[in-house]
Amino acid sequence: MKTFFGLIFTVFFLMASAGAQAGLHEGVVAYRNGHFSVALKELIPLAEKGDAKAQVLLGEMHGSGNGVPQDHAKAASWYRKAALQGNAQAQTSLGVMYEKGIGVPHDDKEAVSWYHKAAEQGHGEALYILGGMYERGQGTVQADLVQAHKWFNLAVAAGFEVAQDNMDEIETRMSREQIEKARSMAKEWLAKLPAHSGTSK
Repeated sequence: MKTFFGLIFTVFFLMASAGAQAGLHEGVVAYRNGHFSVALKELIPLAEKGDAKAQVLLGEMHGSGNGVPQDHAKAASWYRKAALQGNAQAQTSLGVMYEKGIGVPHDDKEAVSWYHKAAEQGHGEALYILGGMYERGQGTVQADLVQAHKWFNLAVAAGFEVAQDNMDEIETRMSREQIEKARSMAKEWLAKLPAHSGTSK
């Protein structure tokens, strides 16, 4: 009897999961096609149940004002929900909001913290942003071309190819020893990433 009820529960769970995925897919397609009312209908129930991808999309909609009145505070709230679940895109977006002081108080330390969380998952945009912060010496980050080169290198390895131009440019301001140190640091970091594409250069 227990096996029977266990089987029914498993089937129900799988059907519910399939339904949720279908709803997410429909919401994403509607969003991409500009059918925002349909997207909201599909995404809100999923987001309220904790679906991080749906939360990210709602964050984007509120941040851009697509289908809803623009509300950066709501955007930050949805991003935070997804970020706390480990969603790298949400962590990066929330970092940007703290860096710019949009929807949340300006806080460079908080921004860098979220960028690092996303970078630890190999998120190309977060890696690229960190490279820029170290190149410029921005906020709580001191200027350091070796660190900047490392982050740009990792961004390229993660598929964020625009970082290649940044890396090439700062190499003109670095010694051979600095470049080699940066490459070595990138390789060490890359080996720790859970997933990545490409190799360090």
